[in-house]
Amino acid sequence: MASRSLFPCLTVLFCVMSVLAPFSVGQLDYSYYERACPSLHRIVRWNVWEALRSDSRIAASLLRLHFHDCFVNGCDGSVLLDDTYYFNGEKNAAPNRNSVRGYETIDIIKAHVGRACPSTVSCVDILTLAAREVVVMAGGPFWPVLLGRRDGLSASEKAANEQLPSPFEPLDKIAAKFTVKGLDLRDLVVLSGAHTIGFAQCFTFKGRLFNYQDSGKPDPNLDSSMLSNLQCTCPDTDESNTTLTPLDIQSVTRFGNAYYRNLMNNSGLLESDQALMSNSQTSDMVKSYSLYPHLFYKNFAASMVKLGSPHGTNWKN
Repeated sequence: MASRSLFPCLTVLFCVMSVLAPFSVGQLDYSYYERACPSLHRIVRWNVWEALRSDSRIAASLLRLHFHDCFVNGCDGSVLLDDTYYFNGEKNAAPNRNSVRGYETIDIIKAHVGRACPSTVSCVDILTLAAREVVVMAGGPFWPVLLGRRDGLSASEKAANEQLPSPFEPLDKIAAKFTVKGLDLRDLVVLSGAHTIGFAQCFTFKGRLFNYQDSGKPDPNLDSSMLSNLQCTCPDTDESNTTLTPLDIQSVTRFGNAYYRNLMNNSGLLESDQALMSNSQTSDMVKSYSLYPHLFYKNFAASMVKLGSPHGTNWKN
């Protein structure tokens, strides 16, 4: 899916390895590139705007790309790496294959940054900034981004398969995966709110539509009118598996709290999303976010900072 070595963020990360000192937690700083690349934020912001103007799906794509990068062994840009002779990377892991997108946008931004500030800015910092900028442009909250991350030199398909949450997993297993990363139940609920934008392929929820848990019937927890529409969009044939359906029909491209109102009405698309209503702690949070969008925005920003921090996702120094 990614480009074939068009730019340096993929395959081999020449970006910054000769420039950045060895990574340490204390080295990260909000103004890390202030002198070395003062135009960084402007370049990222402009190119993200260009990408969003031509592709309305890119907001969800870049946010998901950043999440999938950080959730597997910390934010290190490893999700951007192509397979090599020495390792099978994360791109072809089950949660990413034919699903995660946005690589070309990061390539383009890196090319522009590289011309302005050669061999200075890491690919992972570009991805982290791009995710923040695109959420803001989609109507979501702003959060401060620490900079100075070092790009990874390897990636692991196995780690991605094992560590990334799956829409087919029960809530307790997903919560356990978040806990391992230093993220708590609130982080799980609030970061799930990212599903207020973007699409899902039919195979990720088709099990709810026709033969739920081998019952021969649809998921009884799924809103009946929504069920009828989904059965038309995603008929029970293999040909419909990759058909795209909005995760949140009310706000496909606009960041907001409608996702939580959907859950309150049994209209969550993924079973793993609707499962947030099956637990008293998570359902209380869902109710709060459905009523108070500013609370959701505040907590989403806080959880994104936590996700992107060395402590938040158990980075390896």
